[in-house]
Amino acid sequence: MSRPRSELEQLLGEIRACRICEASLPLGPRPVLRASDSAKLLVVGQAPGTLVHGSGIPWDDASGVRLRGWLGLDKAVFYDESKVAIVPMGFCYPGRGASGDLPPRPECRSTWHPRLLPLLPQVELVLAIGQYAQAYFLGENRRKTLTDTVQAWRDYAPGVFPLPHPSPRNTGWFKHNPWFDAEVVPALRSHVASVMGR
Repeated sequence: MSRPRSELEQLLGEIRACRICEASLPLGPRPVLRASDSAKLLVVGQAPGTLVHGSGIPWDDASGVRLRGWLGLDKAVFYDESKVAIVPMGFCYPGRGASGDLPPRPECRSTWHPRLLPLLPQVELVLAIGQYAQAYFLGENRRKTLTDTVQAWRDYAPGVFPLPHPSPRNTGWFKHNPWFDAEVVPALRSHVASVMGR
């Protein structure tokens, strides 16, 4: 006899079957996310890119390699749903714009996040990656620019850690902001280790 599906499992099924903005998605819908009610770390990025859309595995690209390096987590831990929830601001690839991928579709934020996030009660640390996640989780407390917000990471501790997107497209940002690798990454790694070790 199979056990009844939890509220979270039912909701994840609904999300994975979502077709709300299908007409606006150039590659069609393929919601990509992972979550469990025991996860202590919540990774919130923008939306899947084309590689992730193809594989169905979040952060399955060069950005993911850099992110896992920042966090000091190997693939086995990073992809362990019981420990790490991965819930982007948009669940499907939104398409290309003039200077990279389009913003995440707003339908996910309004339709799914208010129902999903309360079902992750063990989360101790949210990694708010990029301006869309920071706008959602920090609201009026974020600074005028992403750089200023990331520099003020201590102000959002211990619950939220704002980060730039680890995309190779941001190489210029990392070169112009060496304090990030020197100061923020070690603090991030230590904070993640503390949360994951509990």
